[in-house]
Amino acid sequence: MIGALRRFFLDRDYLEVETPARIPAPAPEAHIEPVPSGDWFLHPSPELCMKRLLAAGYPRIFQICRCFRQGERGDRHLPEFTMLEWYRRDIDSRELMDECEALILSVAKDLGIGETLSYAGKSIRLARPCPRLSVRDAFAAHASLSLDAAIREDRFEEILAFEVEPFLGREAPLFLHSYPIAYGSLARAERNDPSVAERFELYMAGMELANGFAELTDPVEQRRRFDEVRAEAERRGRAAPPQPERFLRALERMPEASGIALGVDRLAMILCDAATIDEVVAFPPEIL
Repeated sequence: MIGALRRFFLDRDYLEVETPARIPAPAPEAHIEPVPSGDWFLHPSPELCMKRLLAAGYPRIFQICRCFRQGERGDRHLPEFTMLEWYRRDIDSRELMDECEALILSVAKDLGIGETLSYAGKSIRLARPCPRLSVRDAFAAHASLSLDAAIREDRFEEILAFEVEPFLGREAPLFLHSYPIAYGSLARAERNDPSVAERFELYMAGMELANGFAELTDPVEQRRRFDEVRAEAERRGRAAPPQPERFLRALERMPEASGIALGVDRLAMILCDAATIDEVVAFPPEIL
């Protein structure tokens, strides 16, 4: 599977890159707690360094690497996991959805899966175009609260996880798009609606596989959003991570681009019809 992922990008003139796993400051994010490593941190994703490479002039880059997040363990979560991340300049989020869709179908074809796969006793159709659904429409169809009410009551992520996600991607891979701007801290606002982030997630069989967006390239706005996240972390009794100053300076040279992170272990779960993430990794942490 990893060989098929690499072939997809190398055939499309992407450069494979490698960035440090230990960094002085990760991107402040409300619901991701980085793992300390001395005075630095193990990266929760290679995002900041890869964007600095974009700003340095590399137009198409990808990386498959290990990532680390504190307190994440469950049937679909590991504290150390494998991430595929890629960035491409001069495309928007809709074009990135097209490329992500092509990737999933290409990998399935390379593995001999064909046009349908079976997961948890159900068939998932693998054909283009994959359906796309806005967050607002998904809440209207599946949630007990409207999107606006869920945000107002600070229950957006709870309602999304327990009431909406189980219905997403059950018959075909599905892209959930147009997230409220408060839930896209590194994404630019949609040009026609600044209340919405140009962000999407890919779902299969009710499982989130990938998170992508058109990149925010305004360093002043990005710093403001990071400050909000850091203040919220302190309000909840968590230590606020430092500002990633070199990344913020690099944003001044950042071209228009879009990027996405895909959970390789979760993709393996889907392609192998595995009920838990432990079935697709050689060493879950409990047996080390």
